[in-house]
Amino acid sequence: MPRPLESIEMIRRLVAMDTTSRNSNLEIIGFIADHLAGFGIEGRLVHDEAGRKANLYATLGPTDKPGIALSGHTDVVPIDGQTWNSDPWQLNERDGRLFGRGTADMKAFLGILLVKAPEMLRREPTTPIHLVFTYDEEVGCLGVRRLLTVLRDLPVRPYACIIGEPTDMKVMVGHKGKMSMRCHVHGRECHSSLAPEGVNAVEYAAEVIARLRAMAQRVAREGPFDADFDVAHSTVHTGVVRGGTALNIVPKHCSFDFEFRFVPGVDPQALLAEVKGFAENELAPQMKAVAPETGFTWEQISAFPGLDMPVDSEIVAFVKSLTGGNSVGKVAFGTEGGLYQEAGIPTVICGPGSISQAHKPDEFIEVEQIAQCEAFMDRLMDRVCRLPASA
Repeated sequence: MPRPLESIEMIRRLVAMDTTSRNSNLEIIGFIADHLAGFGIEGRLVHDEAGRKANLYATLGPTDKPGIALSGHTDVVPIDGQTWNSDPWQLNERDGRLFGRGTADMKAFLGILLVKAPEMLRREPTTPIHLVFTYDEEVGCLGVRRLLTVLRDLPVRPYACIIGEPTDMKVMVGHKGKMSMRCHVHGRECHSSLAPEGVNAVEYAAEVIARLRAMAQRVAREGPFDADFDVAHSTVHTGVVRGGTALNIVPKHCSFDFEFRFVPGVDPQALLAEVKGFAENELAPQMKAVAPETGFTWEQISAFPGLDMPVDSEIVAFVKSLTGGNSVGKVAFGTEGGLYQEAGIPTVICGPGSISQAHKPDEFIEVEQIAQCEAFMDRLMDRVCRLPASA
C-alpha cells in the first residue's frame, strides 16, 4: 500500500493539540470545522452547557434521507505521571510506528476522515456520509449524549454508525457496559487511644470493599458468561481509596471509587443494590449505634450501556464486506456505541490501531494500520458514491 502521507500530516496536526478531557476541545473542533468548510462542508455544532466543548456533525451527500455515520471522539486521556521517550504532543515516527498521545485512541481515525472528506464529497455520495466528532468520551461518553438528543429531533438521522475506535480494522459487534460509583463513608473522629468512641470510616470502607471483592469472585465463578469477550464475565473493581489524616486520629471520612463492567443481560443496578444493601443494612446500624450522624452516601460518577449488535444485522454484514473479513468479535473497552444503539442507530466498532497501545506511555499506531483504514474508506466510497475513484 502507498504511504499515507496526507493522513500522517493531518494526524500530526491533531496530536499537537492537547485535547485531554479536562481541557476545552474548541481548538480542535474549530480546526475541523474550518477544514471541512474549506471544501464547502458545513458542520453543526452541539455545545456543552458551559460552552467550553462541542460536538461537530456534518453530512456529505443528500440531506433528505438517512446515511452512515463515521464517528470518533476528540478527547484523549492525560499524560500525567507517565514517562515518554518522545514528546507526547509531537508526532514521532520510529520503525513504522507513529508515537504520540491519541495516535491510537483515536486521532488517527479522525485524521483519515478529514483527509478523505473532500474525496467523499467529490465522488457524490448517493447514501449520505455523516461525519461525527464528539467530546468527553474518555470521561463517561458525555458529549455524544447531547448530540444524540439533537439527532433524535431531526427529520433525518443516520440509519447506522461505524465508530473508529482501535480494533486493528476488525469488526466488533459488542462491548460491556459500565457503571462507576463513589461511596462516601461518614464516621466520627476521635483520638486513636479512644478508638471505640469513634467510628472508623476507613475500616468500614474496607468492609464494603471486601464485599465488592467477594462479589467479583462470585461473578467470575458463576457468571453469566459471554465467551466472545477476553474476560468472559462481568467484573467488579475498586480503583481509588481516599481517607484518614493521621495515624493517631480515628478517620472521620473515607471515600472509594468502584465500577461494574457488565456483560449483556446483567443488571448493574442489581449489583449496586446488593452492595448498598450490605452497607446500609449490616454496617450502618453498627456505626449509628456509636454515632447517629454516621453512615454512607453514594454518588454515580459515570455510566454507559453495553453494545450488543446481532451478528446477522445489515450494518455488520456491510462493514464486514468493507474489511474483507468474515469474523466478528467483541471488545473489553467501552465506547459510545451502546448509546448509539440505545438511540435506535445500529452500530459497529471498526478502526485503525490497537487498544493495547492506548492510554499508556509511548502510545503508537502502525503506519500500516492507517493505510488499511484509508483502503476501508475507499471501499466505503465505492459502495455509497455515484462517481468512481478515477472520475
